[in-house]
Amino acid sequence: MWKKNKIVHAAIIAAVYAVLTLALAPVSFGPVQCRVSEALCILPMFFAEAVPGLAIGCLIANLCIGSIYDIIFGTIATLVAAFGIRLCRKNKWIAMLFPVVLNAVVVGGYIGLFTGTNMAVWLCMCSVGAGEAVACYGIGMPLCGLAEKLKESLQEDRK
Repeated sequence: MWKKNKIVHAAIIAAVYAVLTLALAPVSFGPVQCRVSEALCILPMFFAEAVPGLAIGCLIANLCIGSIYDIIFGTIATLVAAFGIRLCRKNKWIAMLFPVVLNAVVVGGYIGLFTGTNMAVWLCMCSVGAGEAVACYGIGMPLCGLAEKLKESLQEDRK
């Protein structure tokens, strides 16, 4: 059973993810997107509670604005990616491939196939993958340094 502070931590991650996604909705959804909130995908490298936090945040954002495909498949892609990141946390560069590749294939795939866009499926996949790479590597990796400092600080507080 998780301690209360881990549940609160997961809830905060979910809230931040959802708020960022919704505040930046014009660039968070569609065939050409850069979901800035995906930069938070670095968090499972440091905190196990980030895995459900990211998935719940994604679900909340998708329930507010997304399609049924976003709600189901986008949320599952985020959950699986977060698990993958947690498992490969020793190498952050490889770990961050999980959200980039999964979202490119899953989200880009259903956008290209089911949403009536005029873009080819492969182009949707490339577009979503590129936006995901910007969020994860361009924004998330710099946040990684901050998360490392935060984790060190939390460990010092526990001593």
